Amino acid sequence: MSEPTDRPMADATRVVTAGRRKEWTQGIVSAPVWRASTILYDSVADLRAGAKRDPHHRLFYGRKGTPTQWSLADALTSLEPGAEGTFLYPSGVAAIAAALLSVLSPGDELLLVDSAYDPTRSMATGLLARLGIATRYYDPMIGAGIADLIGDKTRAIFMESPGSLTFEVQDVPAIVAAAKARGVVTLLDNTWATPLCFPAIAHGVDLSILACTKYIVGHSDVMLGSVTAAPGHFARLRDTSFQLGQVTSPDDAWLGSRGLRTMAVRLAQHRDSALAIARWLTDRPEIATVLHPALPSCPGHEYFVRDFKGATGLFGFVFAGGDDAARAAFIDTLELFGIGYSWGGFESLAIPIDAARYRSVTTRDDAGPMVRLQIGLEDAGDLIEDLERGLAAFREVRG
Repeated sequence: MSEPTDRPMADATRVVTAGRRKEWTQGIVSAPVWRASTILYDSVADLRAGAKRDPHHRLFYGRKGTPTQWSLADALTSLEPGAEGTFLYPSGVAAIAAALLSVLSPGDELLLVDSAYDPTRSMATGLLARLGIATRYYDPMIGAGIADLIGDKTRAIFMESPGSLTFEVQDVPAIVAAAKARGVVTLLDNTWATPLCFPAIAHGVDLSILACTKYIVGHSDVMLGSVTAAPGHFARLRDTSFQLGQVTSPDDAWLGSRGLRTMAVRLAQHRDSALAIARWLTDRPEIATVLHPALPSCPGHEYFVRDFKGATGLFGFVFAGGDDAARAAFIDTLELFGIGYSWGGFESLAIPIDAARYRSVTTRDDAGPMVRLQIGLEDAGDLIEDLERGLAAFREVRG
């Protein structure tokens, strides 16, 4: 068997073959778990020479990585056409922090989408603020209008599309174009779509961030993150990450690689079941709005149709009336949906969403309380029956 070439391949083939260099696998189908802290050298001269070499993909010290980490990082890079490299992190939040710190310095300004993940907002108001980095929030639907917000101190624009709570799809190409015209770096939390549904680097994004805990791992048992960089951005990202002491456990990287091999088929199941359930919910009288990017009722649906290659398994909906007690009754009655944070695993989840708590410059006028659903790999018909039971409980409490 010869090594895979760089010729174009379908996504399902790429996730199976990527990152499997022979020097990393040594003839084993999956790259082994290389655990290391100390790396031994043959001589003092060899030790000194090693300190002068670029440690990327070279054994130097355990914190700089082993073939286990490099295999997954290389695979993730290959999923982003045009990317230069990927660095791994022990969580998605760690990836966001390193990406931001690689492009921002005291006195700089960050433009942060108002629909951002709460830990990203906390980072802006906490760590970045303590470092003297200012943050301004912007409407997720601003599109090319972002140009009017870019000031002399603006150094980066952070996007999350779709938003992981309210699912607005941003006009990423328009924002990227405005940023490039002013020399501003763009960052995208691409966890919802993954590179299989939205190849961010190919759309001009400079730093594409994944909470690999979700769809890459796929089994709700590992904390893992990554940042993939466009040409010209990887060296600073890597240097910043090394200086922060960021390192991913080889065991966790191995589990990430194992999950990656089945991601294409898992995403297809997540997508199909989520769409079937979202469409079923649109016809329910208890539901005012379904917030699924693939449906016209979702803000930015036109950008989803234009830019995305597919959907995944996370979406939300707004009840037509009711209160928190009725919403809690709905969720508590569900048998097949766990109640817990995160998503992307094999099991379905449901949590209440109070989006207004996480807004700074935009407002929401929803008809009722909101719920976010993670649709797992269970049978869609069984999940619909379970949701039917939950809706009956909602109606009973709502009266």
